[in-house]
Amino acid sequence: MHSSRGTLALLLCAIFRAATACSDGQCEVGDRCSSEADCGSELYCYNCWIEFAGKKCVRSTVADPFKIVDTSLPFNKYAFLTTHNSFSIRGEPSRTGVPRITFYNQDDSITDQLNNGVRALMLDVYDFRDEVWLCHSKGGKCFDFTAFEPAIDAMREVEAFLAANPSEVVTLILEDYVSSDQGLSKLFNATGLTRHWFPVSRMPRRGEDWPRVRDMVARDHRLLVFTSDESKEAGEGIAYQWNFMVENQYGDGGMMGLHGCRSRSESREMGDTARSLVLVNYFHTVPLRATACVEHSRPGLVDALRACHAAAGNRWANFLAVDYYKVLQLFALAICYLLVLGTSNFKTGFYLQRSDGGGVFEATDMLNGMLICGRDDVRACRRRTLKDALHGMLGDLRLMLGRGGAKRK
Repeated sequence: MHSSRGTLALLLCAIFRAATACSDGQCEVGDRCSSEADCGSELYCYNCWIEFAGKKCVRSTVADPFKIVDTSLPFNKYAFLTTHNSFSIRGEPSRTGVPRITFYNQDDSITDQLNNGVRALMLDVYDFRDEVWLCHSKGGKCFDFTAFEPAIDAMREVEAFLAANPSEVVTLILEDYVSSDQGLSKLFNATGLTRHWFPVSRMPRRGEDWPRVRDMVARDHRLLVFTSDESKEAGEGIAYQWNFMVENQYGDGGMMGLHGCRSRSESREMGDTARSLVLVNYFHTVPLRATACVEHSRPGLVDALRACHAAAGNRWANFLAVDYYKVLQLFALAICYLLVLGTSNFKTGFYLQRSDGGGVFEATDMLNGMLICGRDDVRACRRRTLKDALHGMLGDLRLMLGRGGAKRK
């Protein structure tokens, strides 16, 4: 019985793939594709081989809450997709001449991450070769085989993005091992990022709301920088991270789903409302690119966000930190599984809900929706204009006239 059902499933899936074939930029989310050119705007062609053979068009960007709604709310009333170890990029050539021996966490350049809607970068900064470098290392020391690039190169990418996008706000969260005198200050001065600096003196310290984003933009206070080194706040005017935000446990300990959301050791308890910002980590201790596309589309991600919402005193995360932030679409696969296994063996509710792209993009859209208007999708928070209202009235009028005509017949 299962054999015949499986054969039928394979046949129907093959027919489904053929029927949904598309190309030349016409493919939508979940459609099969052979190259980037096949996929529509804000999509890319991706293969999650664990889930299915072949490539599909998947989302590549976050819905922008500033454009969908506006910038009238305080900064802490928005959510921002965050990349963990943003600099640790697969395929990045060695800059030291020594083959790199370390883990990787992302696929895209920092510029591409920002262009795709990432608005917070987690960066590990070290003293190395008489400069500040980005390094994926242990014990506070950078080596030739764990180094990625001088931090000034990444900061120039951030500065170029801010200059080209004068309404955007970027946050840098630094795991800070720099001990050289004024090392970070020199770095930010050299790249011109200080012109966008949000001063630590204006950051709320007792759980108050942050300034409105529109005011931050008007003052060009569009770069927020947090350091893990407490001494830098007084010494260099760089905000000590845990004076302003709470953060859950990173690594496997942060992927507990509904089973809890405990703070990392350096952070205050998640429920400490004197810290206005909430950071939720959702990535494995050892990053696995092959499984990231699956992990981001499972209920565990949303469950973890809900658990941390409860732990943080009913506050939704402002930052969602992940590895390999791009995700896949699972809807077509769900249909095939339903045919093979039957509904009793498959979590149909979750997979059918996630037919619009899923994963970290949808999770960030949910966070913004909950923060802005209490809805589970930021698009539901869109403010209706007079033009929208008139269109709606005309639509209702057409419907009424249509019904009246039918009755007269």
